[in-house]
Amino acid sequence: MRITITVIAAFVLAWTVPVQSQDASRWNALQIAQLQTLIDDLPAQGLDACNVSNTSAKDDAQLMIVAKQLADAYLEGCNRGIGRLRWHIESRDNLIDTGKLLRLALQRDELGPLFGALRPQNPNYLALRAALQTEVDPEKQRILKLNMERWRWMPLYLGEKYLVVNAASFEVTLWENHKPVGRWPVIVGKATSQTPVFDTRVEGVTLNPWWEIPSSIVAEGIGSMVRNNPTAARRKGYVVQDGQYRQRPGPGNALGQMKLIMPNPYSVKLHDTSNRSLFTKQVRTLSHGCVRVGDAIGFAKTILAQDMSSAAVDNILDSRTTKSVKITQTIPIYITYFTAGMDAEGGVAFFPDVYGRDSVRLAEREPFRDECHS
Repeated sequence: MRITITVIAAFVLAWTVPVQSQDASRWNALQIAQLQTLIDDLPAQGLDACNVSNTSAKDDAQLMIVAKQLADAYLEGCNRGIGRLRWHIESRDNLIDTGKLLRLALQRDELGPLFGALRPQNPNYLALRAALQTEVDPEKQRILKLNMERWRWMPLYLGEKYLVVNAASFEVTLWENHKPVGRWPVIVGKATSQTPVFDTRVEGVTLNPWWEIPSSIVAEGIGSMVRNNPTAARRKGYVVQDGQYRQRPGPGNALGQMKLIMPNPYSVKLHDTSNRSLFTKQVRTLSHGCVRVGDAIGFAKTILAQDMSSAAVDNILDSRTTKSVKITQTIPIYITYFTAGMDAEGGVAFFPDVYGRDSVRLAEREPFRDECHS
């Protein structure tokens, strides 16, 4: 059985396949040459800044240390700085026993397949790596390497089906088996209320949601409208219940007609909007931190497709009744920030660094809000 390219196989191999103690870490000349070739290839992987020794005059134990340095760099990258501290996506790739995998790869003479398995498998990473081979502009090279590093911060196994929101490209993509099967435009947080980077799981969809209006937005004018112009407030659906300002469900609701059920410490949601004209703008950093989705009803129907028909969704929306629909299989969702990625033709597009996160000078700033307002 060959070492496969999924992290599940890596875990299975690491913990269930016995490694023969005798000669488990012995290196032959061909394997040493393979290891040195991989080290020489670090710049092509965007890993030229990594501290990995060469194979010169190394004994078997030292070669294993070098190989483990290289494997860990492939798996998790080299950047342990402040930029990664704000990347709140849980990986757990550090639990993979790369030492045991390396000993197994030596026994089976499969160093190449192992290192191939430790690279990010999403096509975006592969496109970035291909672009780096031909790019001559130093600044673009830096951006390509930075975004390749960000992919190494993602879990190696993302799921058979998963969602990726890219705040820099203003898009959410549904992936199945590492193939994009759906794309929707999004609006993300302003520079002063940035959408954070994190991961969670989508558990379902709330149709016709109420909007629980944050106190800061109440203070901006809704509170005075409710007090001084109750007729206009009722027309917009604003009510006060048990001291809480809320907005009734309906197309005019600030959350629109749907929001995802996706628990997270930032109170960030993907939701519809009543102001769909904003999707005509190219740069869409316009929210208080939440992610507004274009064609949100079509998006919701795609998420619910295995559990509810399109007609059933329409019936609930028409009723104006709030209903939360759980999905049978939850979907991983990654809220990310990539300033370069694969375009529609398989090449690479560069996106605006709207939050200034590509700059070393700005890397220490952490302007995330504690909660999303909409």
